[in-house]
Amino acid sequence: MASGSPSQASLLLQKQLKDLNRNPVDGFSAGLVDESNLFEWSVTIIGPQDTLYEGGFFNAIMSFPQNYPNSPPTVRFTTDIWHPNVYSDGKVCISILHPPGDDPNGYELASERWSPVHTVESIVLSIISMLSSPNDESPANVEAAKEWREKRDEFKKRVSRCVRRSQEM
Repeated sequence: MASGSPSQASLLLQKQLKDLNRNPVDGFSAGLVDESNLFEWSVTIIGPQDTLYEGGFFNAIMSFPQNYPNSPPTVRFTTDIWHPNVYSDGKVCISILHPPGDDPNGYELASERWSPVHTVESIVLSIISMLSSPNDESPANVEAAKEWREKRDEFKKRVSRCVRRSQEM
């Protein structure tokens, strides 16, 4: 490949961006943080209907590695969000964002982890699903998972505050 020509990763990301612009998907919007960098996307997820997150506008940065789609992107919420599967720094922890292959901890099947067939759309739809049904079995935020299990009313109040703050931004 001649130097200066676009990589397979950048061509694929360009195609996925065009597809999303041509056929928007309910529940989120996506675009580039900076037009000169295809590897960093800004995503806004609208809190799914009939969930505690309903009505919220949650912004995130999706960062793609140079060897995408062989390796997964990272997704980090920049809007405050209280959820068992989101680390305190906003980083999302779901199976499809974990590197491909066997789980060294034995919690996930290889088939649940990253695969090059995933797209920006399938990743964001998985995050929307995560908002609808938290996995408190292997939480990223232990405190949120504990509250989800044992003090549901307090959990709901915290999420409500996050939703309200996200609407003010």
